[in-house]
Amino acid sequence: MHVVVDFDQCDGNGLCADAAPEVFELGEDDVLRVRAEHPEPALWPATEIAARGCPKLAITLRNDA
Repeated sequence: MHVVVDFDQCDGNGLCADAAPEVFELGEDDVLRVRAEHPEPALWPATEIAARGCPKLAITLRNDA
């Protein structure tokens, strides 16, 4: 899995960081950072929840294969 964020769409609300803190981090400056562009399989369920929960649809998950 490859995590791609459209930072032009992202409004920095932090819902993704709440759902998958190992993958996403919202800085004190309210700027989202991707901590793991290729999360390990154990993190995939939380990463999928984070992507589906993004109100701006700014997160895309791509298959590495």
